[in-house]
Amino acid sequence: MADSKVETISRLAQWRIENFGPCSYKRSDPFKLGIWNWHFSIEKNRYLYIRLFPEPSRVSKEQPPLARFVLRVSSSGPGRRPYISPVHERLLRTSEDFVWPLDSTFLGRFIIDVEFLDLKIWPLNGGEASPVWPADGLMQSVSTQSTLRCLSRMLDEGIHADVTINTADGTLRAHKAILSATSPVFQSMFNHDLKEKESSTIHIKEMSLESCMALLSYLYGTIKQENFWKHRLALLGAANKYDIADLKDACEESLLEDINSTNVLARLQEAWLYQLNTLKKGCLMYLFDFGKIYDVRDEVNDFFRHADRDLMMEMFQEVLTVWKPV
Repeated sequence: MADSKVETISRLAQWRIENFGPCSYKRSDPFKLGIWNWHFSIEKNRYLYIRLFPEPSRVSKEQPPLARFVLRVSSSGPGRRPYISPVHERLLRTSEDFVWPLDSTFLGRFIIDVEFLDLKIWPLNGGEASPVWPADGLMQSVSTQSTLRCLSRMLDEGIHADVTINTADGTLRAHKAILSATSPVFQSMFNHDLKEKESSTIHIKEMSLESCMALLSYLYGTIKQENFWKHRLALLGAANKYDIADLKDACEESLLEDINSTNVLARLQEAWLYQLNTLKKGCLMYLFDFGKIYDVRDEVNDFFRHADRDLMMEMFQEVLTVWKPV
């Protein structure tokens, strides 16, 4: 039937009913919004009952819609005041999940609109509902990706680069603004009358060209996981020297993830050197709480010959804590 068709545009669906009698029931053809097919139905008894529901299907069963919407009913003739519903937010599974009763005399020709303000997929196993339409977060993500591509080009192609970095085995070009925004130490270099400001040159001789490039990639937001993993010890030293707190935290978290018997003593020394308390506790727990000190007994003597006295005392205290009599 012609008046069963629902027209849609954007998030709006409109059903134009040409002829509706005093004791009638009508159901619309399905219309698509989001990932679901929907139906309207209307029934006239004492009230006009308007229903909105998803078409029964595997999609609506496994991914039921959580909808926030407004309904509007108006006569197709002039001078009739439209009925506008409150904003509804409902989990819609069947035709009984939402019914809007109207004490109205709508007969003949009239129009039903539904405007979806939001549509989400309700998680059957708990958790948060996920939106089906782009949200602010998606646009922010698109914008962020575009910005990162631009920053990557600035670094790789040296676009308007204004500072030279001399490493142990090569030279890199970068931008004072980026370095200053990510490190208070770099910012101080360029804000005060220091040699770095005058010469627009920074000497980072303790880093190789490759590890310094990894540092710049992190500061420009373009570092790849494998490069971070490969150079994390050098990055940790740079983060400590140039006061890049988020990089230092990321390095500590990464070093904590793969402690083993071959590296635990070196990690403990790095944790002490750079004041990484979480990493230090993890190493001590690995050695003493889990009894792995026996796996490194041959390396411990050499470690003690070079370890800081306060670190040795802390290890001794850990021994007493773990091995105290019960």
